[in-house]
Amino acid sequence: MSAPQRDNEDDVPEMLDADDALEEVQDTEGDIAMDSDDEPEEITLQNDSIAYFDAHKDSVFAIAQHPTQPSLIATGGSEGEGDDAPGRGYVFDTSPVVGRPVLPPSYNADPSAQQQKSTELKALFTIEGHSDSINTLAFTLPNGQFLVSGGLDGRLRTYELSVDGHNKPSFAFVAESQEVPEVNWLAPCPSPKYPNTIALGASDGSVWVYTIDSSDSANPMQIVQSYFLHTASCTAGSWSPDGTFLATVSEDSSLYVWDVWGEAAAKNLVNDNGQTVVSLTGQDQRFGVEGGLYAVAVDPKSTFVAVGGAGGSIKIVGLPRVGVDSQPVSSKQSKSKAKGAEAGSAQGGTILADLQTQSDGIETLSFSSKQPLLAAGSVDGSIAVYDTSRRFALRRHIKEAHEEFSVVKVEFVAGLGDGWLLTSCGMDGVVRRWDVRGAASSAETSLVKEWRGHRGDGEGGGVLGFVQGTTGERIITAGDDGVVLVFEA
Repeated sequence: MSAPQRDNEDDVPEMLDADDALEEVQDTEGDIAMDSDDEPEEITLQNDSIAYFDAHKDSVFAIAQHPTQPSLIATGGSEGEGDDAPGRGYVFDTSPVVGRPVLPPSYNADPSAQQQKSTELKALFTIEGHSDSINTLAFTLPNGQFLVSGGLDGRLRTYELSVDGHNKPSFAFVAESQEVPEVNWLAPCPSPKYPNTIALGASDGSVWVYTIDSSDSANPMQIVQSYFLHTASCTAGSWSPDGTFLATVSEDSSLYVWDVWGEAAAKNLVNDNGQTVVSLTGQDQRFGVEGGLYAVAVDPKSTFVAVGGAGGSIKIVGLPRVGVDSQPVSSKQSKSKAKGAEAGSAQGGTILADLQTQSDGIETLSFSSKQPLLAAGSVDGSIAVYDTSRRFALRRHIKEAHEEFSVVKVEFVAGLGDGWLLTSCGMDGVVRRWDVRGAASSAETSLVKEWRGHRGDGEGGGVLGFVQGTTGERIITAGDDGVVLVFEA
């Protein structure tokens, strides 16, 4: 069968003319280099950890350490990629991790000799029952009898710790409560007079205090107090070290210091509302912080509270003294002491200092337990250290502590360095330790050591928190990359 005839000459393919085929094209530019985007990118990975825990399938938002068995670590986060991914947490033990020996100087010339395998940690217990991310965890004080988890689902779940004859820990679910839309933070009461007491702040601005008693099967989670003065999300809370007061702050720029146990009320030191010893809101122009408050801490002597918020603003507010015995005056010396107590009580709610060294929001505050120091970490990547004994004079401003990335947490090391050592973490994925003695301000002159291993630089990484015990000899981190790392100081 013959091929069909073409009706249109335009359908005939164009052919190269024979003379054109013989024409040579001169190369005047030489070889053209490949686009730099096609060149392989060299990435240097550094992992300083001695152990890791990678059971989380998503970001690790919360981390807590047992107060008497510091090797017991609890972590919590989300599982899955969805916005409504159920929360999940784990408890693991770091005691099997062996520290790395100090290598002789001769090993410095051979980096491969210094690389030792990191220990993989396994979960002892899985925290379940939340329908949204676990974003806060805490062990109760003073003995860590209970582990409490708080989630973005508003649930507060409690687990009791038991240790058998072989020193093997186990956890059993006790009860749960759901009174709020979202739990923002948890803080255990440090007073031994009120053991197993926990406070929480919620997204609706409410503040709740629970006491846990597993022997009371009818009501194991007893509501001690509930407060509703904040008009926006309650962003942070801190007990005074003696457990007398609970200080909370909010996005509405308010600070309330609650008289949880009625000790101040017994001495007529509460405000007109009958609940607080300090009530400051954004309506007070001297105190107002446009953009809200996001960090709070009480000094070791429970004499004043520091709050930090948007724009790098820090306010220092006095607290009343309620621990002075009100006994009859019988001598000049006792009269002098009584006048001192009255002066201390009168300063409750007084704004003692207004600080603004950093250029962006204050995310974290920490007092040294041994030195008169207050440290503040900012979204601008800097750390400021103030001398509380000298009218809160600026002692040090480390402007690029975590480069341009937000500082997530700062915490002084309680049992190491006489209170001068400060640990910090940031969204750059790095943990650093600083010596804040002297008046130097550069990162180079302050830095003692740094630990790397998490992703950072805004690439789905960063360190969202850490614990370091009282000695600071080991630092355990919560990574936005879904990994928990153990570093050795």
